[in-house]
Parts: sequence; structure tokens; C-alpha cells
Amino acid sequence: MTSVNQTFFIDNQWWRLISPILIHFSFTHLAFNCLWIYVLGEKIERVDSKTVFVMLVIFSSICSNFLQYYWTSSSLFGGLSGVIYGLLGYCMILEMESDNERYELPPALYMFMIIWLLLGFFEVLDMFGFGKVANFAHLGGLISGMMFGMMYKYYKKIS
Repeated sequence: MTSVNQTFFIDNQWWRLISPILIHFSFTHLAFNCLWIYVLGEKIERVDSKTVFVMLVIFSSICSNFLQYYWTSSSLFGGLSGVIYGLLGYCMILEMESDNERYELPPALYMFMIIWLLLGFFEVLDMFGFGKVANFAHLGGLISGMMFGMMYKYYKKIS
């Protein structure tokens, strides 16, 4: 089994931090991820900018895929789910502290996604036939999106 040090530093395979977002294991997986990108991406592009959206996708992809690989030592995972959680974490940070509904997302959506994350860690999703879930990619995406949101708030002085 290769280590993080071997893969990223010795072999210089940095592309492995981005490429999992291009891989999906079923049409349903691809369709749901594309739907979330369409819904959340449009809101972030409209409110913040296309540049912020692209930077957030790249940042959350790198962070979520690194955490998944680091924690599981498996390179067999894919999907945009870590990025989706990154977009949600970003929106949550900026919207929860805003006086107005910045992205017009219902608060129950954030709760649903956090519960879904927990169900993945407790392997409930696998029991119901959703297959193996890249839980650490989801967690890494959520954390990286929240971090990106905090950095964005700090540098843009958003209230």
C-alpha cells in the first residue's frame, strides 16, 4: 500500500488530488452530484462570482481528496461529493452569520447534509444499499468549505 508521502511527494502525483471529482461509479451518483453543482454553483456564482466558485471547487477538491486518501490509504474513490460538502460548508458559514438570506437555502438543508454525513460514518448508508461512501472526503469538503467561507468573510469583510 502506498503512502501519502510516496504518492504526492516522491512520485509527484499531485493530479490525484483533483482527478477523483471526474470519476463517478454510477449514473445516479453522477446525476445527483451534477444537480447539486447546478443548484449550489449557480447561487455562489450569482452572489459571489465565478472566480470564487472555481477557487472553492479546486480548494475543496484538494482538501477533501487529500483527507480521504490520507485517512483510508485507498486511491479507489471518486465523485464530486466532497466538493458538494465544500460548497455547503461555504454557504453555511456565509449565510448563518448574514442578516439576509444570502443564498436562499433553507436551514433544514444544512441539517440534512450533516445528518447524511453522520449516517455515512455509522455505515447506515451502506446497509441501505448506497454502497461505500467516501466519508472522509465529505468531512474534508465540509471543513474546507467552512474554512474557505471564513477566509472569504475575513478578506471581503462580509457581515
